[in-house]
Amino acid sequence: MKTIHTLAELRAELRAELALAPPRPAFVPTMGNLHEGHLTLIRQARALVAGSGSPVVASIFVNRLQFGPNEDFDRYPRTLARDAELLAGAGCDILFAPDEAELYPEPQGYRVVPPDALANLLEGAFRPGFFTGVCTVVHKLFNIVQPRVAVFGKKDYQQLMVIRRMVAQMALPIEIVGGETSRSEAGLALSSRNGYLSDAEREEALTLIRLLRGIQSQARAAQALTPALLQQWEDAAMAELRQRGWAPDYVMVRRQKDLHPATAEELAAGLGATPLVTLVAAKIGNTRLIDNLEV
Repeated sequence: MKTIHTLAELRAELRAELALAPPRPAFVPTMGNLHEGHLTLIRQARALVAGSGSPVVASIFVNRLQFGPNEDFDRYPRTLARDAELLAGAGCDILFAPDEAELYPEPQGYRVVPPDALANLLEGAFRPGFFTGVCTVVHKLFNIVQPRVAVFGKKDYQQLMVIRRMVAQMALPIEIVGGETSRSEAGLALSSRNGYLSDAEREEALTLIRLLRGIQSQARAAQALTPALLQQWEDAAMAELRQRGWAPDYVMVRRQKDLHPATAEELAAGLGATPLVTLVAAKIGNTRLIDNLEV
């Protein structure tokens, strides 16, 4: 596996690769500090281009644009040497690991701003500008790598939806594939931020999947769903998190199609007609975690 740090080198390498393999690459963008969930996405990307000769490209770039002023940009772990070894073992052909000056050689005055209806709720409500930063860097990486297919994890459920909408509206010739959330044996969603957790906090973090599974079970067993019933479950989950020492931002049951609340009429039609997803974001100690579970 080759590790590349400049656009010029990457383009030359891709031209050489694509001269032998006309189909465009599969791409997995990351911020590094990799875990098994990222490697699962690499293996998924490898399977998507199996037999085509197309390379699998991963990027590692900690994108300043998607961090708020009080978030953890400076302390986000940079583990490039370790990450490169893991990527090579998972079947990655090319790692693009630019520094900030390479990807942003001048102030990024042009931004990709997603619509408020999707980007200013849930994560966007608590992290203003986050999805503008995500869309801007992902669009830029798409232009650089020119992938045929890109794989994003479903743990970042709203991010996956934002990227899919961006690709559709900008008419980018890229297939966006969602990878299922990778979890520990106990059920904790794998995340680079799990490394911030103490042993006690890691055990307590299992509360999130327990609450999500509880709502999923209640929704599937309910004879009839109503907005009031969903609100009751959301409020109960928020109250339990607070009682256990968490600082929750939200627990919300939303439509899968657009992450907006389901209407009474949609809920009356049943989960088959209107699939739902429960999303949670909460801080334990100094670490903010997110998770979701489709209902």
